[in-house]
Amino acid sequence: MKKIIIAIDSFKGSLSSVEAGLAAKEGILNVFPHCETLVVPVSDGGEGILDVFLSAAGGNYISLQAHNPLMELTDTRYGVLADGQTAVIEMAEISGLNLVPMDKRNPMITTTYGTGELIRDALNRGYRKFIIGIGGSATNDAGLGMLQALGSRFFDKNNQELDVGGKIMGEVASIDSSSVHPALTDSTFTIACDVNNPFYGTQGAAYVFARQKGANDEMIKTLDAGMQSLANVI
Repeated sequence: MKKIIIAIDSFKGSLSSVEAGLAAKEGILNVFPHCETLVVPVSDGGEGILDVFLSAAGGNYISLQAHNPLMELTDTRYGVLADGQTAVIEMAEISGLNLVPMDKRNPMITTTYGTGELIRDALNRGYRKFIIGIGGSATNDAGLGMLQALGSRFFDKNNQELDVGGKIMGEVASIDSSSVHPALTDSTFTIACDVNNPFYGTQGAAYVFARQKGANDEMIKTLDAGMQSLANVI
């Protein structure tokens, strides 16, 4: 055995791609101590995609504080590639399932607001090209929280402004985009993921993904109905 290339995706809630790769490398070298090993981090759009891009293309991390899925202010980061133009945002870094304790996982409450804050920070720094890995989130709010952080406002049928979380999707009756960050019109977004699901329905986000985020059957039905209602408003 002369050379082994190790490319292992992350183990959700357990090991990052790099950690899994290094563990495999240690095991290989215990058996084949003279074998050349190369650990290559990989990601399917979820946890670890930020490290993968910066490892492959070069760049640097930008540290800041933003709101996690429970709207708690926390330390986080995103990346800027070596081209000096492209921001890489890993949703799991700020809106991730690993940031929410098991007993608090509830997609009716969790929000993507923090992801929007990272985008806003990058826009304010002048970046206009974005790669966003959307896997591994603790949320099912159709990105409404992200849009709220970027200036959108959502109102119910009584013209009362709505709060955050998946629970508001079915209540949205109107949208005010007059204060949306102006740089969005000049920006491009590439979404990194390994799935292709419809917005709602039995193969949609709520039915396929919400259970792992803490939803029960009743929540899943409510979230899916909310997404259908939101689609009609949009």
